[in-house]
Amino acid sequence: MSGREKVVALTGHRALENFDEDALAYELESLIGEGYTAYLCGMAQGFDLLALKLLVALKQKKKLYLEACIPYEGHENSSSEAKRQHYMELLQACDRKTVIFPAYCSGCFLARDRYMVDCADLVLAHCEKETGGTAYTVNYAKKRGVPVRFI
Repeated sequence: MSGREKVVALTGHRALENFDEDALAYELESLIGEGYTAYLCGMAQGFDLLALKLLVALKQKKKLYLEACIPYEGHENSSSEAKRQHYMELLQACDRKTVIFPAYCSGCFLARDRYMVDCADLVLAHCEKETGGTAYTVNYAKKRGVPVRFI
């Protein structure tokens, strides 16, 4: 990032039952229209990777900066082979790969979430629960004064 971009941190649930992918695509296009051109993705299955997939497609037409924010080295190995392959394809499309810890440790996911919020001008969240990592990220953003937009 050059420091002039408006930055969005993406956070959401892994399970996406009855989730409206078209609404997410519309919201991402709206954010781009508002001048948000840099996106931080936590690389979790579900919302994170769906949003990143849509952004990778939009990057074909728009000048976007995509940063993969990985909680620990080897994070992709916690998935099935098919999911790992999809993860790696999306990772390759990112402009930067930031690894928070060299190996798994307690709290690495929350540290990744704090990193993203601390770098963001806005958080785009799919949050339907009051507990868990997504709720933690939303609450952390609110405490830091970072606006949160819900999808």
